[in-house]
Amino acid sequence: MSELEISTQAYMKMCLHAARYPHGAVNGVLLARRPQGGRAECLCITDCVPLFHNHLSLSLALEVALNQIDLWSLKHDLILAGYYQANSNLDDKNASNIALRIAGRLSEYFSDAILITLDNRRLSPDPPLPPVIILQHKEKRWVPKDKNLIMWQNWEETRRITRTLLECKAYRQLVDFDAHLDDIRCDWTNQRINREIGKLASVANGSA
Repeated sequence: MSELEISTQAYMKMCLHAARYPHGAVNGVLLARRPQGGRAECLCITDCVPLFHNHLSLSLALEVALNQIDLWSLKHDLILAGYYQANSNLDDKNASNIALRIAGRLSEYFSDAILITLDNRRLSPDPPLPPVIILQHKEKRWVPKDKNLIMWQNWEETRRITRTLLECKAYRQLVDFDAHLDDIRCDWTNQRINREIGKLASVANGSA
C-alpha cells in the first residue's frame, strides 16, 4: 500500500474549481509524476485538471477531455492518477455513481488511482485540516485511504496560499474543460494560476 502526497497546486485548483461554481457539482482529473519502474512507494499528486461544472457525466465531452489530457500528460511525464468531485449538495460528501464510474475507469489504467470527494461543509479560506475524503481502489471497492499514508505538501503554507487566492477571487480566472469547449482559446491547463501559486509559494519560502 503506497503513500500519497498531494501538492499545494493540486489542492488549490480543486478548491478554486469548487469556489468558481459554488451552487453546482464540479469534477476533475488528478495528475501525478509517472512512477519509475511501474509502482512507486509514494504517489505524488502534482496537479489537477478541472473538467466540468454543467453535465459531469456527458460521455462525448468526457472522452474528448480525457484524450486531450492524456496526450498533454504524456508530454510532461505525468499520468492520470485519480479523480475529484465536489457535489452540489452542501452536506453531500459521498462518492456519487458518476464519481465511482469515472474513477473506476481511471483505475483500470492505473491501479493506484485515488478518488477524492471535497467536503463542502468544511471548505473555507482557512480550514484547520484538509476538507477532503480520499478513497483508494481495493478488492473491487473504493475504501478510505489510511490517513497515516497521506501527506500534504507543507499544509500550513498551503493554507496561507489558499486564503490569499480565495480572498482575491482568483477562482474567476480558473478554466475548466466546460469553459474550454465553449471557447477553445481558454487554457484548461490553467498555467496562469499555476504561475500565481508558484509565485506565492516562492514568497512564502523567502525566495525572490
